[in-house]
Amino acid sequence: MESPRRLRLLAALFDRDGTLVRDVPYNGDPDLVRAMPRAGDVLRRLRGLGLRTGILTNQSGVSRGLLTPAQVDAVNGRVEELLGPFDVWEVCFHGPDDSCLCRKPAPGMILNACRRLGVEPGQTAYIGDIGTDVEAAARAGSWGIMVPTAVTLEGEIAAAATVAPDLEGVFELIVAAIGQEDRQ
Repeated sequence: MESPRRLRLLAALFDRDGTLVRDVPYNGDPDLVRAMPRAGDVLRRLRGLGLRTGILTNQSGVSRGLLTPAQVDAVNGRVEELLGPFDVWEVCFHGPDDSCLCRKPAPGMILNACRRLGVEPGQTAYIGDIGTDVEAAARAGSWGIMVPTAVTLEGEIAAAATVAPDLEGVFELIVAAIGQEDRQ
């Protein structure tokens, strides 16, 4: 794990499924939402550092006819109940073949979130569990941090510039990056 030399971080943006909450494929049921270990504590501490927080999530179940936008909203509401309020949400309902600018690995959701927060992409960290998450961060000019899970491919882990073992590791990386910048 290494922290970047970059501008002072102002925001920590997260993938939803597999990163902050357990991944339940095409989940439309808020009762199935379970936070990842220490997610609430890490988010509270990041917010305590003054960082803005957000969630950016691909939800292709809508374009596939497996979910409705209302179901996605209900699940997102449950995520906020468990993990506290987020400053920004970006949701892509497109499928992998829709050629949109928002679906990760495209950088659109990160760029939109940054605009809405009034921060530069280089002042943000984007945390996710698969290669498309860190690829989207790289394309946007943000610091991508991978937190591998059982579904993360070995090649994705090897290709990621920054890997944390868990969300606590993400917090430690961010604190180190902020501390490093404060000393400069």
